[in-house]
Amino acid sequence: MSHIDLLNTACRNREEAHEQMQQLLTERPRNLSLPQPFYNDPQMFRVDIEEVFLKEWIFVGMTSEIPARGDYFTVEIGQNPVLLVRDGDGSVEAFHNVCRHRGSRICNSRKGKVANLVCPYHQWTYDLKGNLLFAGTEMGDSFDMKEHGLKKAHCRTAGGFIFVNLTTGEVPDLDPFLATMDEYMEPYDMENTKVAVESNILEKANWKLVIENNRECYHCSGSHPELLNTLLEWDDTHDPRASEEFVAQYERQAAAWDEEKIPHKHVSHGLQNRVVRMPLKEGTVAMTIDGTASCTKLMGRIKNPEMGSMRILHLPNSWNHMQSDHVVVFRVLPISPQETLVTTKWLVHKDAVEGVDYDPKKLREVWDATNEQDRVLAEENQLGINSIGYQPGPYSETFEFGVINFIDWYCETVRNNLSK
Repeated sequence: MSHIDLLNTACRNREEAHEQMQQLLTERPRNLSLPQPFYNDPQMFRVDIEEVFLKEWIFVGMTSEIPARGDYFTVEIGQNPVLLVRDGDGSVEAFHNVCRHRGSRICNSRKGKVANLVCPYHQWTYDLKGNLLFAGTEMGDSFDMKEHGLKKAHCRTAGGFIFVNLTTGEVPDLDPFLATMDEYMEPYDMENTKVAVESNILEKANWKLVIENNRECYHCSGSHPELLNTLLEWDDTHDPRASEEFVAQYERQAAAWDEEKIPHKHVSHGLQNRVVRMPLKEGTVAMTIDGTASCTKLMGRIKNPEMGSMRILHLPNSWNHMQSDHVVVFRVLPISPQETLVTTKWLVHKDAVEGVDYDPKKLREVWDATNEQDRVLAEENQLGINSIGYQPGPYSETFEFGVINFIDWYCETVRNNLSK
């Protein structure tokens, strides 16, 4: 088969996958889980990458991870290596981590610090704004350095979070959510934090199963004893399962938050983005095994340790818990149809000293256990879905409304992006 024939076949396969995806989305009953191909078919996975992860805003990391000029970290979104770097003006820049010479990755470490960005292959050199500084004399007199700078990716920051969008088309509006993030994250002063602990787990499950598992606590009582030492599973005071005692507790703590000018009311931007502050169990102040603080230095301007957990959802790939003494951020990145990388980072005040102000074991104990329990659940879910015995099953509208919201968002997003 010739090169042209291979290209034509690939295009036909891509078009067929798009048509199949549209048909399945159109025919899907809203109250049921997705058909099997959405969770294990390579062509459907490719559509997910192209229509979700390359067109939507993706959470990649925190600004405090690159606090100074030349600090960088790298991430891969699908097969697209991306470089985040702090430039000389203090701005966070996002580039395709691809040399404009012959396409080699420029930065091949997970994080580091550089004066300039130098490709290790042939030493093409770029400044922190992506401008090409050096390509050698071998390129000839007609070579235009200005035409060969690094390709930028769309990048926005708010409240210490970094979001990247790799689309070459119209970029979705993120401004309302960013404004909420700046307001709600202000008390934490995230620029003056540091990553105390990080974990990376490769889960043998489709990325949607990882998100679905996170979006409900139907499974919590049977699977997460450590988490339920402190977590109240209700999403907000309007949760249909919320008790009178919980509502009363929320109102008491909300009054204290108002006194300290701490934002707490539920704010949603469609089904994609949500921020809300919820109390933890009475008598607890942090998501630790015993409910006590894991760091003696509170975050930012916070003085009241009873901040509960401010929960931040950003679809398609992040959920987060902000507490008085530390924050926990989660990033989900699809690797293959049945593999997902889940990264968890625990951040504390930048001046907190390990072994003096915080104990890493205590800091991470609850979510290490919870992440491992969720990994097993997602992988067992994947193995069952792979069976010829699988058929889409019904969601509970009370216990699994968060899953319904995620699947509704996913289906609408893919359909809309496919039609553009």
